Amino acid sequence: MQSYTIGQAARLLGVSPDTARRWADAGRVATHRDEGGRRLIDGRALAAFSVELAKTGSTEDEAPYTSVRNAFPGIVTAIKLGDVAAQVEIQAGPHRLVSLLTREAVEELGLEVGMEATARVKSTNVHIDRA
Repeated sequence: MQSYTIGQAARLLGVSPDTARRWADAGRVATHRDEGGRRLIDGRALAAFSVELAKTGSTEDEAPYTSVRNAFPGIVTAIKLGDVAAQVEIQAGPHRLVSLLTREAVEELGLEVGMEATARVKSTNVHIDRA
């Protein structure tokens, strides 16, 4: 039977390794140790836990499912709407981030000047998550 490390399990569950470790420490998912002392999760136990987790509809961290790890929480300082495109500026501490996205995305997120938002940067792309 396939077993997974805490890090592998975290990646499969869409959470941080710290969250997966906390769940294991709390006994929410059973672990065992290999010869090297690493904690492993049995594949069947992980599959059952992932189904249980999906049924609850949320994780403890309430983090969005994303592959983008460079997050800049801040406040929306400007929005320029065009017919199709939009420009959103976020001030995140000393950092000013600007993202070009569709007008539809801005409207779906309900973005407005003065609201909290998170800019996520991956390579040269800036993604906006509503807080």
